[in-house]
Amino acid sequence: MSAVDFVDAVRFCRFRQNLNCSNVQLNSGPGTTIIPAGGVLEGDYMSEMSQSRPRKKRLSSAERRQEFITKAIEFFSEEGFESSTRELARRLGVTQPLLYRYFPSKDDLIKEVYQTVYLNRWQPEWDTLLCDRSIALRPRLQKFYEAYTDAIFTREWLRIFLFSGLKGVDINRWYVSLVNERILNRIVNECRHEAGLDARNPPTPEEQELAWVMHGGIFYYGVRKHIYEAPVLEDKSRVIANALDVFLERIPAFLDGDATVR
Repeated sequence: MSAVDFVDAVRFCRFRQNLNCSNVQLNSGPGTTIIPAGGVLEGDYMSEMSQSRPRKKRLSSAERRQEFITKAIEFFSEEGFESSTRELARRLGVTQPLLYRYFPSKDDLIKEVYQTVYLNRWQPEWDTLLCDRSIALRPRLQKFYEAYTDAIFTREWLRIFLFSGLKGVDINRWYVSLVNERILNRIVNECRHEAGLDARNPPTPEEQELAWVMHGGIFYYGVRKHIYEAPVLEDKSRVIANALDVFLERIPAFLDGDATVR
């Protein structure tokens, strides 16, 4: 009896627990067959075995595309951006040509990762909150950074951002531009408004750099906690509050004094 025959016999016995293994007859030599006792045919055994196996759900084109993006996010956050699309396809369990059917180039896939990880996490209400002068500036910024850090302080968000910076991938440049336009410029303009200055002019380089010091400090707190796993103050709200207090205390001295008073 070959090893294959033995394995088949064991499987058969487990499948038909009401049968005694001694009732299973194995004929040696070419054309070896399994003849079960009790009238159970081999075809019945194979049919029931096939029915018991879970069938893999067939994904639609949109579902398959989203699955590729989700797994690419995991891949880039673990391996960075130096790995080839061939390695990515192997990790996905598909052929490279199939991957190219959905994403003609690696850059196209990176753009989808950026859209999913970065743009899709941006909440439209943040745009309104930063400019809502019915709320005092200090609690307004606290509320924004509480929500913002809840969204970005994840391992995949931070690792992809850091990897893209080291590799020179456009994700960094795209997101830094977003931070400038949608966060820091607005914060500086709101500070100008508080100081009675014209908030319509673009921030000066000095104003913008001070805002980056504040924003970057909050961001780097997340890096130390989630990437370096270094000991940090666990009270994130307190960290944000301290950074804002220092910034709001110093920013009036850096505001453009030549701006037209309202």
